[in-house]
Amino acid sequence: MNHRNTVMGSDMLTPQTLGLTKAAYSVNETMALLSLGRTSLYSLVKSGDLRSTKYGKKTLFLATDITAFLAKLREGQVAQ
Repeated sequence: MNHRNTVMGSDMLTPQTLGLTKAAYSVNETMALLSLGRTSLYSLVKSGDLRSTKYGKKTLFLATDITAFLAKLREGQVAQ
């Protein structure tokens, strides 16, 4: 099973079902989307629970990686 399309019951999480309209989001946009502060966001990256991507000096979060994180969170697979 592809972790990016986690199925819980009949609910499939995709970037589109979550209302994510862009392919990638900045740090500030991701903080707003997830209602997290900068320190918490980078803690998730450091722990491996949320994947970030670098483009030059800019840190981006792909919509598919945000979706995968939310699926793991929903399943209780994210350490707190």
